[in-house]
Amino acid sequence: MPNADRLPKDDGVVTENYVKLSRGGIRYLEAGPVDGPLLIFIHGWPELAISYRHQLPVFGQLGFRAIAPDMPGFGGSAVHQKHEDYALEKLNRDMAEFVDALGAGQAVWIGHDWGSLVVWSFAAHYPEKCSAVASLCVPYRTVELGVDHLITTVDRSVYDPQEHPAGPWDYMLFYQESFDRARKVFERDTEAFFRFMFGKGDPKGFDQPTITAGVRKRGGWFGNDASPPEAARDDAIVDQNALSAYVAAYRRSGFFGADSYYMNHEANAEYASRSVNGGRLDMPVLFVSADYDYWCDTVRNTVFGEEMRRLCSDLTAFRVPAGHWIMQEEPTKVNSALCHWLATRAKVWPDLPAPDWKPID
Repeated sequence: MPNADRLPKDDGVVTENYVKLSRGGIRYLEAGPVDGPLLIFIHGWPELAISYRHQLPVFGQLGFRAIAPDMPGFGGSAVHQKHEDYALEKLNRDMAEFVDALGAGQAVWIGHDWGSLVVWSFAAHYPEKCSAVASLCVPYRTVELGVDHLITTVDRSVYDPQEHPAGPWDYMLFYQESFDRARKVFERDTEAFFRFMFGKGDPKGFDQPTITAGVRKRGGWFGNDASPPEAARDDAIVDQNALSAYVAAYRRSGFFGADSYYMNHEANAEYASRSVNGGRLDMPVLFVSADYDYWCDTVRNTVFGEEMRRLCSDLTAFRVPAGHWIMQEEPTKVNSALCHWLATRAKVWPDLPAPDWKPID
């Protein structure tokens, strides 16, 4: 694998690994002792395992076995050639096989963006393999119920029903109607795309439609199939090493697999209807919302996340002053929230060895 894909050399504790599964290989990063409590971090779009570069070394050094795979279709993992290969049901089967291949019966699953959908769905269908589940930004029973459901949750105080009928989810409909057009714009200038995409949250944007609204009307994210605009790299999200890693990986794999996650709304909704226990999650659950995430706004839009509050029996919630790329923008706050929850609610923490000395009388 090219050096550009690697974590910064001073991380000290992260290794790269690869495991063969029935549908193809999974490349993953790992930190910590192999006998530590297992944490599996699942990335979203358009990310990679390295999106958790600020989490893996920390939790590994605490004594957890912290693992982040490149999901199918991304980075160094298998890229399938059909949209339906990226439906949640198939991804869940991959993850069930993955945790078994790691030699563990259970894990704490932590997801962000599309990774949140994977871990929510996995917890709803494989609760026996989830000791606890955590999500960054995306609440339970939202996107996994399909785009039609998402449109019913749109905040109409921000998105006029005539001008923006699909609200911030319009870009998902553009994928369905013009998949190749959407994909090719990102592939035309991948570095410009990532410089534009990875920006920190803006406290002033809460009452403004996002760029993902009106994509179909504009003829693409940037209008009429235009390339991404030039933007400076935002060091609050990615340093040059991380940016180079993203660009190298996507230039190699392309965006077909990553974008295909958006092409299975009906299948995902049907799969959700078959959740165990009616979709109720009884294991410890953590939800970390981002104050300036205007795609997944649970701060002002209380409808978005309503089902999560109803269906999670043991729910802990934190807010972080960040945008959508929360674990890259505010890693210390995210890590603190995870540690607090793991220790106090999930009750998952590495064992400490007993001291080999006695107190002095």
